[in-house]
Amino acid sequence: MLFVLAAFLTLVYFILVWTNLWEKFNSVEKLRVFILDLGFWGRITFVFLQFLQVTFVPIPSTILTIAGSIIYGPLQGGLLSLSGILLGSVLAFTLGRAFGRKLVTFMVGKETCEKWVKFLSKARYTFFFMMLLPMFPDDILCLVAGVTSMSWAFFVTTNLVTRPIGIFITSYLGSGEIIPYHGWGLVVWAIILVAAIVLMWLVTKYDKQIEQFFLKLFKKKKS
Repeated sequence: MLFVLAAFLTLVYFILVWTNLWEKFNSVEKLRVFILDLGFWGRITFVFLQFLQVTFVPIPSTILTIAGSIIYGPLQGGLLSLSGILLGSVLAFTLGRAFGRKLVTFMVGKETCEKWVKFLSKARYTFFFMMLLPMFPDDILCLVAGVTSMSWAFFVTTNLVTRPIGIFITSYLGSGEIIPYHGWGLVVWAIILVAAIVLMWLVTKYDKQIEQFFLKLFKKKKS
């Protein structure tokens, strides 16, 4: 299995390099031009790229989502991003659940695997908030979650709730229609970035308190 996966990843990498697509992943404008040049197949390619960034290829998801909103508009671009990301998230969780730590370690490294397995094993509800924030490694979290005792129902529910929120916020804000990338918009973007970093820090620092709060909340509802 590991040999087949390694061969597949190598093939994908060389295809991306051969087509010069790898160089376009760090530029919204280059991605926009590439996808528009594909015409009808652009939408299918875009969904596939979003699928790949969650599962096998370290493509910046934010750049892809913003590129989609610029090309197809915030609504259609957001829906296309959501389709690819949800499919990729389910596959990542399935791979972790089916093949365990050996595969996850191969894909993300032993240290990273152990770090997030340990964290998610005791921070299930914190996972929900982590999926809302754009600065956490969502692709790795979905893969590692499959190794933990997290249920399918909780994982799918979390993604169905959090993914649309994060993707559409990124699509509408990233399109530049609401907050421009110049003038006063730069100040707002700086504030948003700082707020996201602070929220990320709070979620990781107070994960135990978050878990205890929701455990008590659900116990009260059951009683």
